[in-house]
Amino acid sequence: MTVVTDVADMQALARRRVPKMFYDYADTGSWTQSTYRENEAALQRQKLRQRVACNIDNRSVKTTMIGQDVTMPVALAPVGLTGMQRADGEILAAQAAEEFGVPFTLSTMSVCSIEDVAENTKNPFWFQLYVMRDRGFSENLMQRATAAGCSALVLTLDLQVLGQRHKDLKNGLSTPPKPKPHVLLDLAFKPRWCWHMLQTKRRQFGNIHGHVSGVGDMTSLAEWTNSQFDPTLDWSSVEWVKSHWKRKLILKGINDVEDAKIAADVGADAIVVSNHGGRQLDGALASYEVLQDIVDAVGDKIEVHFDSGIRSGQDVFKAVAMGAKSTYIGRAFIYGLGAMGKEGVSKVLQMMHKELDVTMGLCGETDIKKVGRHNLVL
Repeated sequence: MTVVTDVADMQALARRRVPKMFYDYADTGSWTQSTYRENEAALQRQKLRQRVACNIDNRSVKTTMIGQDVTMPVALAPVGLTGMQRADGEILAAQAAEEFGVPFTLSTMSVCSIEDVAENTKNPFWFQLYVMRDRGFSENLMQRATAAGCSALVLTLDLQVLGQRHKDLKNGLSTPPKPKPHVLLDLAFKPRWCWHMLQTKRRQFGNIHGHVSGVGDMTSLAEWTNSQFDPTLDWSSVEWVKSHWKRKLILKGINDVEDAKIAADVGADAIVVSNHGGRQLDGALASYEVLQDIVDAVGDKIEVHFDSGIRSGQDVFKAVAMGAKSTYIGRAFIYGLGAMGKEGVSKVLQMMHKELDVTMGLCGETDIKKVGRHNLVL
């Protein structure tokens, strides 16, 4: 039996168990993937101050995100096609997050719908919105999220146009996968994935299929989706979203100080320092490299969250020490889901919690709320 000790072990299992096109979809960046790689490298370069002979009994990594109590400063980030990593993947991940006590964020481009997740969880989850050209559809999504009890909206700002991801093109990414020879051969070596997928009817974009007139099959659905990302999205669009959403609002995709200053003035509850995990602008700075400047610029005005590159509890510690209120994990929980389903997501959260707790203790701290730049070698 494989002994899983960290996220890298989960990644190795997921690579073996998830069909190539869906594993590559999650585990890839745009173009040369330089920003994708640099996100992790920037966090790895950050060194910590080890402190000794400190009383580190009774440690706590509990905190809050936009007023919500969380077991640790981590939320599950929105990831499209999560339900293709494992059948009913969004439901399973949401349940694991709920049981652990951290937020789950459902993507607009999910396989399980808003209603599917709401029917299979007890607590409010968050919903991530892409503003589409069809503003009526976007408004309807917000209405559905409100009806489902979603407590926060995560508005993604950095996907007005889709960054080219070479692997997706070469693999012929589609949901459900098209029965081409190379796809069928790959599926033949993924019996666990196939067995689970046969147990569900959720294999399309659940938030879109059946909710858009004139979209009746997978071909028209794909064409509609590809044409809908809105290049006219600007700060007035954020005001439009605010006029239709009356609960907590988080702006995701801030990777520049000037944008952070504007975001802090529009009345959102939090921003997420993020470059979309290196999946959009290849060549952009690693998000950790801009985190300090953004926190210094707006940290007294708005809650600053962080994602892009988090693979361990130690990465979480570094981001919090640099000034982030909390963090998001995407690929890390996706690896767990692809490897072991709901159990895998829970395992990833447990491992990260332990890594965060031990790291905090070895840095001489007992309360995550008191962690700061004094814990970093700057």
